[in-house]
Amino acid sequence: MAFFELRQYRTKPGQRDNWVKYMEETVIPYQISKGMVVIGSFIGEEEDDLYVWIRRFESEAQRERLYAAVYEDERWLNEISPRVGELLDREKIVVTRLVPTSRSAHQ
Repeated sequence: MAFFELRQYRTKPGQRDNWVKYMEETVIPYQISKGMVVIGSFIGEEEDDLYVWIRRFESEAQRERLYAAVYEDERWLNEISPRVGELLDREKIVVTRLVPTSRSAHQ
């Protein structure tokens, strides 16, 4: 059964614009190149440190495979992840798994 990850991040003070640029130019294209399906990318309208994105998975097995492909890759470990830590407050990351209802536009 397909499911989604709603990922909520808080950027370090004054870093949201830099984070969005990094996500759109580096992180999202990299993850898509590894097979991730990114449904959306958002910023908080009233919270200047909020960034949210959504990914879709066909199954838990696919999620595990894609996590390994992305997060165990040398480029992620040596280049991308260190920059993520400079821009985000990793302690405030919230990941929520969602399953669509029958009326959801996203399945």
